[in-house]
Amino acid sequence: MVRRTKTEAEVTRQKLLDAAAEVFREHGVAHSTLAEVAAAAGLTRGAVYWHFRDKAHLFDALCEREQLPMEAMLAGAGEVRQKDPLSALRTLAVDGLTRLATNARTQAVFDVIFHKCEFAAEFASVAGRRHATDRGCLANVERLLKQAVDMGQLPTNTDTELAARCLNAYMVGVMHEWVQRPEAYDLARAAPAMIDCVLAGLVEKPPVHGRSKPARPGIAASRAADKRDPSRALRRPARG
Repeated sequence: MVRRTKTEAEVTRQKLLDAAAEVFREHGVAHSTLAEVAAAAGLTRGAVYWHFRDKAHLFDALCEREQLPMEAMLAGAGEVRQKDPLSALRTLAVDGLTRLATNARTQAVFDVIFHKCEFAAEFASVAGRRHATDRGCLANVERLLKQAVDMGQLPTNTDTELAARCLNAYMVGVMHEWVQRPEAYDLARAAPAMIDCVLAGLVEKPPVHGRSKPARPGIAASRAADKRDPSRALRRPARG
């Protein structure tokens, strides 16, 4: 009987989270109420408060439900020595985009996070946990990139922290844009090519530590012309 009660409680909790995603997506987090969530789930407000302290707690649980699987995969990949770190990173990135493209529940939550949420004072603790989660994911991506450096897949002077931030920005940008217009293209089909594109750029020209600043275009062009015609330098007026 106890086992059945726990199972039913979990079913109710998931039902409330699904309803919250629908209500938040339609009205925005700030303008939604727990009463509306309860009504959408076909339950009472008491059922909501049994599982969640307040709206911030509900929203945090909603975000956590969708992000935990990817966080777990990132953590596992980053902490284990990979035979092919870049291939492991590619698999994770493609899986992340494919999950978004094929899972309606994930789409709803990311739409809420990107477009229907304002982190006001009541969500300060939620925002703090989200930032901590983001930092953890970045750290695991950087671990994979450091493994890639150790394996000779990237140059030894690669700035792995900046590279991780670049990859993260690319992923977030793709997700943000696609969730707004999912009809624009087939993300699941395009995901491998999109990830291959950014990883090819990383391998070809990664951000590196201590890269010198390039000369100004005008100076570079002038020096090139001097090489072609050495007499130009003699004709150039001296600077006072």
